[in-house]
Amino acid sequence: MERKRRWPTVKKATCGVVLPLLVTWSAPLWALNASINGVSSEVEANINAYLQNINEEQYTDVRLEGEIRKRAQEAMRVFGYYEPDITVEVGSSPITLRIEPGSPVKIDVLSVNIAGEASDDPPFQEALDAFPLKEGDTLRHAPWDRLRNQFSGLALERGYFDSEFTDRRMEIRPYLESARLYMDFNSGPRYQFGNTTIAGSHIEPERLLQMQTFTSGEPYLAESVALYNQRLAETGWFSSVTVRPRLATARELTLSPPTGGSPWWDEATASQPQRPRLSSVAFASALSITKRGDTSLPIDVSVEPADRHQFEVGVGFATDVGPRMRFGWKQPWINRFGHSLNHDLYVSAPDQRFTGTYNIPLEDPLRDSYRLQYGVRNLDDGDTQSLEGTVEIARRWEFENRWVQTLYFRTTYEDFTQGGVSDEVLLFYPGIQWSRTRTRPQRFPLWGDRQQLSIEYSDTLWGSDAQFARVTGDTEWIRTIGDDNRFSARLSIGAIETDNFDKLPPSLRFFAGGDRSVRGYSYESLSPRNEEGLLRGGQQMLTSTLEYQRRVSGDWWGATFVDTGDAFDDWGPEELKTGAGVGVRWISPVGPIRLDVAHPFDDEDDWRLHFSIGPEF
Repeated sequence: MERKRRWPTVKKATCGVVLPLLVTWSAPLWALNASINGVSSEVEANINAYLQNINEEQYTDVRLEGEIRKRAQEAMRVFGYYEPDITVEVGSSPITLRIEPGSPVKIDVLSVNIAGEASDDPPFQEALDAFPLKEGDTLRHAPWDRLRNQFSGLALERGYFDSEFTDRRMEIRPYLESARLYMDFNSGPRYQFGNTTIAGSHIEPERLLQMQTFTSGEPYLAESVALYNQRLAETGWFSSVTVRPRLATARELTLSPPTGGSPWWDEATASQPQRPRLSSVAFASALSITKRGDTSLPIDVSVEPADRHQFEVGVGFATDVGPRMRFGWKQPWINRFGHSLNHDLYVSAPDQRFTGTYNIPLEDPLRDSYRLQYGVRNLDDGDTQSLEGTVEIARRWEFENRWVQTLYFRTTYEDFTQGGVSDEVLLFYPGIQWSRTRTRPQRFPLWGDRQQLSIEYSDTLWGSDAQFARVTGDTEWIRTIGDDNRFSARLSIGAIETDNFDKLPPSLRFFAGGDRSVRGYSYESLSPRNEEGLLRGGQQMLTSTLEYQRRVSGDWWGATFVDTGDAFDDWGPEELKTGAGVGVRWISPVGPIRLDVAHPFDDEDDWRLHFSIGPEF
């Protein structure tokens, strides 16, 4: 049985790290120009990979010929060719290799056995069933090494920390064109989650334990540890989070690539499915567990508090509102129960608003919470003047499918003038909203969608100054074909049912037009008008967008788009307003920057420039 050394020496570890870096850094200077004949493309590619770091200037012709032949033979063995006839011609450029590969080695005996508790664990059996080689096939090293790595990786991920290969050998008889492969894997027992200990937390430990993705006594699963680590980090309460099994001493279990490196090794080690990953510390700990009689594995959680006060300042410009500034003050935790408080100040020429949110997390802080929102807003934009104050109490649920349900009760006072008509209203109305947003990646999504549906109702029976029912809905989609073709589509609808539309403040009426609506028209310039030609706002609204983007180079994209929509008093307007245009997208370090030139179809001489910063949603 092969004996495995547990601890590499410092010298070997240094060579294992430094030499590959030197080879990689120097590869462009040492690339060997060779012409290879007589083998298939995949064998040729592997030979080229083995020859790339040869520096011809360090060899005589005789030594260079021998080194090339030796490396070519090594490269061919992983494909089952153990006795090739290789002729090397040096002294000219390119160096020529003429190869008679001969007959490949065939597998006469293939014996793979799993002992221990893993013998009944489905992922191990799936890995074994997916092994592509069988007796009579040509020997290939990559699948064999891949199976070994799968067994080792699954053992670490699924808690078989006492696992070992009791037999792992490859017997090759080139003269008989024969190979015998033996692999016996003993997993030993599977460890279970033990008790969880939390250190360094300024939040009540019970709150953190409620977020656990595992319970004591369950079979160990690295994915559950990684998910728990991720959930704690997402609360925003901590500046650092480490979740790891408690271990006694260290034992090296990592697999090192063969010397020289080659595509077949990359193929062998790239087959594991993607899963949530442990932190480097936690994974190193999992690699270093020792055998012991007790298979209960305690989990240690170490956290550090996040800064109690966090500030953010933003300055920007948009064609709809001109220069704008935002100041944010975030308190991710204000007490030991994890309550948080956020304030936001936004200032532009037509619009100034200050908002605050007090969040009270419940049993699952990431999914369930109460929320208190409050804010004031002053708006002076053309035909709209409004001073608004709002207080809202909400209950939020997030479900497994990532849909978020919010039930809220809102109180709004608004002193407004819209289209020359002034009024003051005090409204009390409940509402419910369902929403979901999915994106990947986040900064500039190549795939994603956003859905939102809200229903609100107000009645004079409980003291509100107006009776109405209001429904809004939005859907937006992003899809990419290949690497360079990006499509986005958006549809927004809204409707109000009321007997006294004049009592509704501007914040509840519908307007269209602008960067995020119908480009080619100024911000909220589309709505019904009164007899004097002033904007009045609509009882219904419909807008839609279809956009195609094409990558020009790197982070630069070109775009073409068509927008259509309007706000109106009755469904089925005779003619929706339509605009179309072209644009440029740049994925900057601060987020996507969009510049569009749009033309409204109902005015041949009008063109509008739209500029904005930030993702679509």
